[in-house]
Amino acid sequence: MPLLKIHERDNVAVAIDDIKKGEVLKVEASSITAIEDIDKGHKIAIKDIKKGENVIKYGFPIGHAISDIKAGQWVHSHNIKTNLGEILDYEYHPELKQHEPVKCDKTFQGYRRKDGRVGVRNEIWIIPTVSCVNRAAQLIARQAMEELASTKNIDGIYEFTHPYGCSQLGQDQLNTQKILADLVNHPNAGGVLVLGLGCENNNIAEFKKVLGEYDPQRVRFLVAQEVEDEIQEGLKLIKELVEYASQFKREEVPVSELIVGLKCGGSDGFSGITANPLVGSFSDKLISCGGSTVLTEVPEMFGAETILMNRAKNQEIFEKTVKLINDFKEYFMGYNQPIYENPSPGNKKGGITTLEEKSLGCTQKGGTSNVVDVLEYAETVKQKGLNLLSAPGNDMVASTALAASGCQIILFTTGRGTPLGTAVPTVKIATNSDIFKRKSSWMDFDAGRLLNGESMEKLTDELMDCVLKVASGMATKSENMGFREIAIFKNGVTL
Repeated sequence: MPLLKIHERDNVAVAIDDIKKGEVLKVEASSITAIEDIDKGHKIAIKDIKKGENVIKYGFPIGHAISDIKAGQWVHSHNIKTNLGEILDYEYHPELKQHEPVKCDKTFQGYRRKDGRVGVRNEIWIIPTVSCVNRAAQLIARQAMEELASTKNIDGIYEFTHPYGCSQLGQDQLNTQKILADLVNHPNAGGVLVLGLGCENNNIAEFKKVLGEYDPQRVRFLVAQEVEDEIQEGLKLIKELVEYASQFKREEVPVSELIVGLKCGGSDGFSGITANPLVGSFSDKLISCGGSTVLTEVPEMFGAETILMNRAKNQEIFEKTVKLINDFKEYFMGYNQPIYENPSPGNKKGGITTLEEKSLGCTQKGGTSNVVDVLEYAETVKQKGLNLLSAPGNDMVASTALAASGCQIILFTTGRGTPLGTAVPTVKIATNSDIFKRKSSWMDFDAGRLLNGESMEKLTDELMDCVLKVASGMATKSENMGFREIAIFKNGVTL
C-alpha cells in the first residue's frame, strides 16, 4: 500500500513509502504515475488541482493551490498556501455525540491523597519561587536523592527549576505564581519543599496568597536569606517530607480517577493518520470509563477549531471555545506575527505543509467526545470528560501547562522524535515504526503498526494497558533518562 487516501473527498493521498518518479500507483479503482520523487509522509495529487482550488485532506481544505497541480505531482509548500485569516465570527452548530457510559472495571495502583485526589507517583518535589535559588534546589535534590531516595514508597526527589519569579509584573507574574501553585498542589507529589530567596517579587509570603490552603505536613517553606546554610536546612526539611510521604502506599484505584494530557510534537505526515487518531480513540475510551483528558496547543487548533466548537456541550462552552481561539489570535496579532505561521522545519520536512493540515491532524487527539469545559492557562480540571486548555504549541510550555492542570500522565505523539519529559510521566507514542525502532531509548509505544494492518481497537486496548502500567509505577523512557523539566508561558514585561 504505497498510497493512503484518508477521506473520500480528498484530492491528495499520503505516501506510505518513498515514491520514485515514473512509479505507477494505485488509488482505489484508478492509478496515477508519479511525476517526481516524493518522500514518505508527503502528499501526492491524485487528481488535477487547478490554481486557486482547495487542496483537500482528511475531508477538509488544508489550503489552496497557488499554481496548477497535476495528478502525480508532489504537493507541498511550493504549490499550496494556507486559507487562514484573522479574527473570525463563529456560529454554534452542535454535533454532539451521545457516548453512553460503559461498565468499566479497569483499575491501577495509585496513591490516594488526604484530599481524595489520586497520584500516580509518590515523589518529593522542590519548587523554587525564583530562578536565583535554582542551583540550591538542584544541590538539595541531588544530595537528598543520594541519602533518602531508597526510602520505602518514595519514587524520587526532584527539583523543577525555571527562569522566573522576579522582575515580572501583573498577569505575567500571576501566571508564574499559578503554575507553581498548581505544581505544589499536584497529587503526584507526596511532599513539596517551596524554596525562596527572600527579596523576589514572588516571595513566599506573596506566593502563599496564590497557593491558598495547604497541608503543613505536606508542604514546607524555606527562605534562603533567612538561614545560615540553605542546603543543610533544605535537607532537614526534605527528610521530614520523606517521612510524611512514606506513609502513602499504592492501592487499587478505578481508571475514572485518571486525568491524561494530550500533546504532539515533532509531527510528520503520519501523525494525523496513526498516533493522533489512536490517542483520540484512547481518549474516548477513558472518558467512557469516567476519566478525563485535556487537549491544548491552541495555535494548532486554528483551521480545525469549528470541529471542536460544534462539539461543545452547550452554548456557554461554545462561547468559551470561541474566546479561547480568538484570544490566541489576538496574542499573535499583538506581536505583529502571522496567525498561520506554525509548522516547524521538522514538521515540513516530515510532510506537513500548512497549519490547517497540522491542526486537522492535531485535534484528532481529542477523539470524538463532547467538550465539557475550557480552561484558562494555569486553571485546573474540574469537569470529567474532554477539556480544552489555553496554552501555546511549544512542547515544554504546553506539557508543563498540562501537568499544572492536574494531568497525572501525558500522552505525547511524535513522528520526528523527542526525549522531552516534564513533571509528570510522559508517554512517547511514535507515529511510524521506523522512529520507534531507531529511537528506542525515547519511545514508549509504536502507533506505526496501524500502517501494517493492526486494528485501531487492538492498539487502543494496548495503549490503555500501557497507560495503566505507567499509572501503577512503570517508568516511561523519559523518566528513565532523567528528563524532568518545566517551562512557564512568558507574556509580559521583564524589569
